[in-house]
Amino acid sequence: MGSFYRSFRHVIGSHFTSSRIMHLNLSKGYTTNCGQALAALEPKLSTYPTGTVATIFQQPTDSKKNMVLPSVLMRCLTTVGNLEESIAPDVSDASMNVAPRIKFKRLDKTARHIMQILDKEAVQEVRGSREVPDIKPGYIVQLKVVVPENKRRASILKGTVIARRNAGLNTTFRLRRLVAGVGVESVFPLYSPNIKEIRVLDTRNKVRRAKLYFLRNRMNALRK
Repeated sequence: MGSFYRSFRHVIGSHFTSSRIMHLNLSKGYTTNCGQALAALEPKLSTYPTGTVATIFQQPTDSKKNMVLPSVLMRCLTTVGNLEESIAPDVSDASMNVAPRIKFKRLDKTARHIMQILDKEAVQEVRGSREVPDIKPGYIVQLKVVVPENKRRASILKGTVIARRNAGLNTTFRLRRLVAGVGVESVFPLYSPNIKEIRVLDTRNKVRRAKLYFLRNRMNALRK
């Protein structure tokens, strides 16, 4: 280290364009002289690949070439805090050059929204072509249904609504009726084109349940 200090002082004492000073520890005898010499230098921060941050004092172009710095006591100092400050402007510049992030909506959400709009339009179209009553569990209804398997002949079905599932255009209801003394349940789409007419015969059976599956064990409840 002694040889390094001596060589470094020799460079500063000769004609120079720039000098690197890691740290200045000024003594009382050189306070005034050092201040006069440093007045002709320009400070600048420099970062080395090893992570060391040093202060570089460069000589201005209009200063005297023959100016000699006084002998001062020097020692190396590694500062970690200044490293973050020195590289902070570079990070900000890099962030400014990054292209803005483009936001894309999820395709499943977009498709679901479109299908909801199409379902509402289809429901309005069906309600405009025929009357669709508000069917609730417990109602006794009569349906006029076209059976495709029977040469599209119309059949009349009568029974009790025991359940309803609301799903927009795919809304269904479960109809339970007696056929030759046997309980038969059928599920019909409310907006099906095969249903030509829906008539509500009785609404007096008001219930508090949404599913009337308990009627499966009560055959007398369907004898009306």
